[in-house]
Amino acid sequence: MSVEPLLNVQSLSIEYPSPRLTKAPTRVVHDVDFSIGVRETVALVGESGSGKTTIGKAILGLVAPASGRILLDGRDISALRPRQRRALAVDLQAVFQNPYGSLNPSMKVGQILAEPLFADGSVSRADALTIVRRLLERVGMPADSVSRYPANFSGGQRQRIAIARAVARNPRLVVCDEPTSALDVTTQAAALDLLAELQDSLGVSYLFITHDLAVVKEFADRAIVLRNGSVVESGTSAQICLQPSHPYTRALLASAPVPDPRIQRRRRAARLAMASGAAPVTPATPVAGG
Repeated sequence: MSVEPLLNVQSLSIEYPSPRLTKAPTRVVHDVDFSIGVRETVALVGESGSGKTTIGKAILGLVAPASGRILLDGRDISALRPRQRRALAVDLQAVFQNPYGSLNPSMKVGQILAEPLFADGSVSRADALTIVRRLLERVGMPADSVSRYPANFSGGQRQRIAIARAVARNPRLVVCDEPTSALDVTTQAAALDLLAELQDSLGVSYLFITHDLAVVKEFADRAIVLRNGSVVESGTSAQICLQPSHPYTRALLASAPVPDPRIQRRRRAARLAMASGAAPVTPATPVAGG
């Protein structure tokens, strides 16, 4: 018996209005289809302007689709009213790219983490403090963080706090929009480990938006490659990272930096060959660290 996906995006198209009233709107996402299962991580991959963040915003209700549907657990969430969207926060949350801008600097960490718990009035202040302390412990932060401000923490610590806020109400799906791109390599690995641990313990699913195929290879179950708002390739992360079929995906892989200058030179030659229309040169190492 087939199992219905948790998230089902069907023929999604998104347009942005033109600054000139006489011009037609610009379509930035074109008939995109994909799904995410329970406890699954699906990556949306592409360079800047590919439409991946716009799709994430549509799922979160921050932009309206021009056409198509977004189904969460079989329910169409494409055009919810504000009250319905707020109620959906129990099941749908987000972790954003910038850990320095995603937390209110005027609020203490305890207040930041308690805020989503008070959304429906079902949690008392005493219970909220207990839950907040457990959240901090779960993401590896000290208990005294509750009385400190975001400015007192590093970027990696702030991202841990943002992740704690996202999972405070045990959501079913978290949209992660480049959550590690502002972090150094060591801190990035720790954040990914934390997300993986939370997936194991909470059963949460992730839509992971990134430009980094090295991260995709290690963290995601499946990947969808976007170019100019359209899907050019999809498959398991291993297929996409080790045996890409589309020239654009191969170009993304070739652009990933690696520490070996000889491999980097071959990748640069491959990109130039693709740009000139010549037969592409296959990079010796598909993904950094792979």
